Amino acid sequence: MAQKGVDLEEESFCCSICLDLLKDPVTIPCGHSYCMKCLQGLWDAEEKVHSCPQCRKTFTPRPVLGKNVMLAALVEQLKKTGLQAAPAGLCYAGPEDVVCDVCTGRKLKAIKSCLSCPASYCEEHLQPHLKAAALKKHKLVEPSKNLQENICSRHDEVMKMFCRTDQKSICYLCSVEEHEGHKIVSAAAERTEKQRELEESQQQIQQRIQDREKEVKLLQQEVEKVHLLPLVFVQMMKQKFLLKKAAQ
Repeated sequence: MAQKGVDLEEESFCCSICLDLLKDPVTIPCGHSYCMKCLQGLWDAEEKVHSCPQCRKTFTPRPVLGKNVMLAALVEQLKKTGLQAAPAGLCYAGPEDVVCDVCTGRKLKAIKSCLSCPASYCEEHLQPHLKAAALKKHKLVEPSKNLQENICSRHDEVMKMFCRTDQKSICYLCSVEEHEGHKIVSAAAERTEKQRELEESQQQIQQRIQDREKEVKLLQQEVEKVHLLPLVFVQMMKQKFLLKKAAQ
């Protein structure tokens, strides 16, 4: 009898702590499963109350973790059949990575964020921004989790300008309203200026460090001279004594 195939999502067999396929899976009383080491590490960091990272249900006392043999066997079978393998070149997002906002299921790592959308994209979902004429005009930056910080909360526009009078980022609508008459430059120009000031400051600090090192070296030399004075004095007194004795 032919075995009936089952369409399984890889995300169903991933640990929500490390975001990777389950390793030595354990299932806790609430029904959620994790890698044994991941959950042990999480619970070891907690003092008294131990909870599920997903549903937040608490357990007292701490449950004894035992390997879910059936789930482990299923994960191993998936590995053998290749159902869990990611297409070549794809990189899944880790806890510290910026995730692609378009991916469904398990998220891929974003390689660029768009200030105009605003959203972050993996290599595949970024392609329209690289090919479509209208999207090519969008402002792409390095992946960022804080895209909203670049959006004006009042006008919902990208803040592409900087008001030097008020020392804050603004959008073009702000520049013609409450910031009219202020000293305004582009955000790019302000970044360039800040970078130049930072480099000058670093050079000055480095020069001060070198000057202090020279002063310390000179001071050490003076200290060494002072340490030699008693020896010189003793030698002088010895010579004076010998000359006096010879004269007698």
